[in-house]
Amino acid sequence: MSRGFVKEEDQEEAPFIPPRASLPAGVTNYVTPQGHRQLLQERETLEEQRKDLDITSDKDKRHATAVIDGKLNLLNERIASARILDPKEQAQDEVRFGAIVTFKFLTGNQKGQVQTFEIVGVDEANIKARKIAFLAPLAKALTGGKIGDVVKVMMGGALQELEILNISYE
Repeated sequence: MSRGFVKEEDQEEAPFIPPRASLPAGVTNYVTPQGHRQLLQERETLEEQRKDLDITSDKDKRHATAVIDGKLNLLNERIASARILDPKEQAQDEVRFGAIVTFKFLTGNQKGQVQTFEIVGVDEANIKARKIAFLAPLAKALTGGKIGDVVKVMMGGALQELEILNISYE
């Protein structure tokens, strides 16, 4: 039947499924053990939401179910591709995945400031929790460094020099 003979209110809009954190094609999906647990917990929460949907309208229920199913599909792909790296198994004297790195700005507007970040998987990254993805320019610049090393990274449109002060794997 032609779309011209379908009532306007019968046309359902495709649901918007928010994308997950960006992981470029071909890049291994590294996660910490805690990050993997968070992904599994997220899946459990979504499955519970799907099971507990309390919507009477068929149209609204189809829409809500499609959104949850879309999120679950993206999440299951991420879980299936996850490669768990335990920070405790990393070289303890070098910045690697899972490291908690403390550094000091040697140049720029933040000169003298000390900051600490943990290098984690893309799904774990949360700037408020001081966790940055291993793909972030700052994480890439710090990776491989040792205490006392000075690394350079483009931040805020300017080349910054950072001195690594401490590396830990908790």
